Amino acid sequence: MRAVIQRVLHSKVTVDGQVIGEIGKGYNILLGVCEEDQKEDADKLIRKMIGLRICADVQGKTNLSIQDIDGELLIISQFTLYADCRKGRRPSFTHAGNPDHAKELYEYVISQCRPQVKKVAHGEFGADMKVEIVNDGPFTIVLDSNELR
Repeated sequence: MRAVIQRVLHSKVTVDGQVIGEIGKGYNILLGVCEEDQKEDADKLIRKMIGLRICADVQGKTNLSIQDIDGELLIISQFTLYADCRKGRRPSFTHAGNPDHAKELYEYVISQCRPQVKKVAHGEFGADMKVEIVNDGPFTIVLDSNELR
């Protein structure tokens, strides 16, 4: 499982011109699932995302977690995080999880984040989404569950 975490001042996602998810200060998270991913991988990734101390304290140092600042999450499914660009110029997505498996884990991540964070908004799995981000910093972290302890 892969996640791109962007610290944001504001972020929103629209489908067919309708806003379906919107947050203020917090993290915009692009989440990709591969076929081998299981709930244990999701749990590991969630612990890391929620615990990351990448928010500024009163001195401006990155010492605070999303919970410390009472921040919000916008979670967007993003199968393209598993793009394989080694050959040719057209990416292959064969490493991305099949849609049923990926949707199940995507929804699991959302459900597990809700009790831990003030607000958890999300996109629509499989939809053509437009995501607007006001990146804070910019501060962007890439996580891969296979590389986490």
